[in-house]
Amino acid sequence: MTELSFEPTMVREDLTARQIYERVQANPARAKFGFGRKLAIVNVDFQQAYTRPDLFPVSAYVTDPRQIEHTNRISALARAAGMPVIWTQVAYMDSGGDAGVWGTRTNTPDSLQNIKYGSDRHRLDPRCAVDCTADLVFTKRMPSAFFETQLQSYLVWHQVDTVVVTGGSTSGCVRATAVESLSRGYRTIVPEECVADKHESYHFANLTDLALKYADVVKVAEIDAWFAAQA
Repeated sequence: MTELSFEPTMVREDLTARQIYERVQANPARAKFGFGRKLAIVNVDFQQAYTRPDLFPVSAYVTDPRQIEHTNRISALARAAGMPVIWTQVAYMDSGGDAGVWGTRTNTPDSLQNIKYGSDRHRLDPRCAVDCTADLVFTKRMPSAFFETQLQSYLVWHQVDTVVVTGGSTSGCVRATAVESLSRGYRTIVPEECVADKHESYHFANLTDLALKYADVVKVAEIDAWFAAQA
């Protein structure tokens, strides 16, 4: 039997995650998936535990100060065009037992499993322009907005072929939702200004990975322009 041996080929370079992201976006390695016929805006976990550093400085984060403004705008455009808008939250029962193994690593007031139903940490940020007469709002328990939720059947019923993912965190629930969206056959788009994370490194490293493999990572202006072209 022939024995094969190779030197490591993994690239090592002294660039920040932001610099690598900017290089990838300036020199895309693949064609975009693009927009289909009908999209849905999936706004992931815009709840106070993650959006209000004034209330929850340990768990909350801000990347683009206009994130919620941008998300509200494209959500309004989708609504006006008769396209679905979805908001997710995360919360757990008092015992935290429905968090599973995900909730076993720490047990502090800021731990994941200690986000309880109806708590201030569970509530959507009041800056979010949620239309309770039109939008789907539900609580999830795991990173992906698809996992054991009604999202897939809702998108099928509304004949959606494109999913726009916003929210947080880029490296966590946004990434998980985007990967599962692609895995389920949806064109998947992530508007850069509409996602956030705790650390620049995680944020841009995951935007890079999404852009290379799983989604079109675009400026939010591209979403605005697509809606304007539908009018």
